[in-house]
Amino acid sequence: MRQPSFFIPHGGGPCFFMDDPAGMWTRMEAFLAGFVAGLPERPKALLVVSGHWEEDAFTVQDGARPGLLYDYYGFPPHTYQLHWDAPGAPDVARRAAGLLADAGFATARDAERGWDHGVFVPMKVAVPGADIPTAQLSLRKDLDPAAHIAAGRALAPLRDEGVLIVGSGMSFHNMRVRDGDATGPADIFDAALTAAATDPDPEARARRLSAWSMLPHARFAHPREEHLIPLMVAAGAGGDDPAAHVFADHVIGWKVSGYRFG
Repeated sequence: MRQPSFFIPHGGGPCFFMDDPAGMWTRMEAFLAGFVAGLPERPKALLVVSGHWEEDAFTVQDGARPGLLYDYYGFPPHTYQLHWDAPGAPDVARRAAGLLADAGFATARDAERGWDHGVFVPMKVAVPGADIPTAQLSLRKDLDPAAHIAAGRALAPLRDEGVLIVGSGMSFHNMRVRDGDATGPADIFDAALTAAATDPDPEARARRLSAWSMLPHARFAHPREEHLIPLMVAAGAGGDDPAAHVFADHVIGWKVSGYRFG
């Protein structure tokens, strides 16, 4: 069965594994807990594109047993002892690199890098049994949205091979603003982004997402776009399939969304 592709919010640092008395992360955690479990068929593997890994060329993590990169700072000591021990998926990583190379992209492989928190934090919620082999793909440092959409298109055959392609980032990511300073512009940007990401015409969808920086409050929402660009890979991998807005919530005044393609 063909798998969809997703763009998911991965929260803030190890947020789902800390005390949260106000329930700030409750709805996001519930969404993450259900998006894999709710699929009609369990994926054979995951390919995750995180906003926390950039390389000159698209690079796959093709190790058999990746460790974890605790690439967050200032959190409680126990969050640096988290584990998510899913096996790597080197065959999927190499297949992804081959598809990208066939599409004309320069590629590289890295068997030593661990999974960053854009992978292991949301996947620890989504796949708590750590029983789905997982590969990671980097962003390309230029963060060109059209190139990342094209890369997603190149990766689309993986969906027919049982691989769930996941873009992991945040649809709003301006660390300098929150609450009342963020809510109005965040809502406006989110509405425009959602309209682009769910455009029923896949060619128009690609054009509108490629021009994301022209959306209202775009650079307010993303002073730097590394947390948005995983959406482009997920959307490209969705091909001509319909798109859906599957998650929305306000977190510290940010409007945060998730999308499914296919």
